[in-house]
Amino acid sequence: MENYTFNSFTLQLEGLKVTETSMYLVFFFFFFSYLFIMLVNIGIVILIFLDKNLHQPMYLLFCNLPFNDIFGNSIMVPRLLLDMFKAPSERIISYPECVVQAFSTHMFGTTSHTVLIIMAFDRYVAICNPLRYAAIMTNKMVIKLTVSAWGVPLVLVGILLGLTIRLNRCRAMITNPYCDNAALFKLSCESVFINNVYGLTFTVVLFTVSIGSMVITYTKITVVCLMNKNKSLNSKALKTCSTHLSVYLIMLLSGMLIIILHRFPQYSDYRKLAAILFHIIPASLNPIIYGVQSKEIRKFVSHMFQYKRVLPSL
Repeated sequence: MENYTFNSFTLQLEGLKVTETSMYLVFFFFFFSYLFIMLVNIGIVILIFLDKNLHQPMYLLFCNLPFNDIFGNSIMVPRLLLDMFKAPSERIISYPECVVQAFSTHMFGTTSHTVLIIMAFDRYVAICNPLRYAAIMTNKMVIKLTVSAWGVPLVLVGILLGLTIRLNRCRAMITNPYCDNAALFKLSCESVFINNVYGLTFTVVLFTVSIGSMVITYTKITVVCLMNKNKSLNSKALKTCSTHLSVYLIMLLSGMLIIILHRFPQYSDYRKLAAILFHIIPASLNPIIYGVQSKEIRKFVSHMFQYKRVLPSL
């Protein structure tokens, strides 16, 4: 018979299930991945703000991705690393801390979509309306798009967690490596019908708008490129769009893998691992993909290295 603990402010995390032989390998993988994410994403933000040549709408909008990757991983990964060497009974988290972790997790996933949507809009204007690009993509427009990219997820996730917080809790076990909305409302013995309906609607609308905007944007861009006979312009358009599309597909496939694995309870451990990798993999690859593809970023980095070589000889 299940023991009930009503509205406990102390919860127990299941944590990540790893064997003793693989514990250190998994720990160092996540630890160095986290360090890499912090260094590379912070570095690319500093680089964009230092180099005036990168003060363009495309790069200023891209800055939202590193900020989101830093935010999404800073709350989840360190806690995961701390819990890894603790006994299951010692993996304790307070309810408010769990809510904050769930909020950051869902904000990270939702903002990843909205940021890539506004970046797609920027590419659409640049390629389909190049003569009006400067008039449309003003500093004011960049600020509006950035506020929208963070504001919409804030409202949607706020409602999502607000519906969960209102529930009374009769359990204290989070059957997950970290807190998310589903793990939180499963603590309740009340009806969670509204939570399930809103959560499903939230997911369907987000994916529909996200995928729909990409399909429409890239269809129009493809049509313009096919009609345009300028090979140099088409090559540049293809390069910038392939970078954005690669980042989007990595994020989309990582997220869809978690949703698919939800349908197979026997693979729950794989789903939990996939949920962690959803934070780590895109956050690690995004700055690399943009850094390699961007001529301006490569030029700035090469100048920095040349400066360091010259400095010791002075």
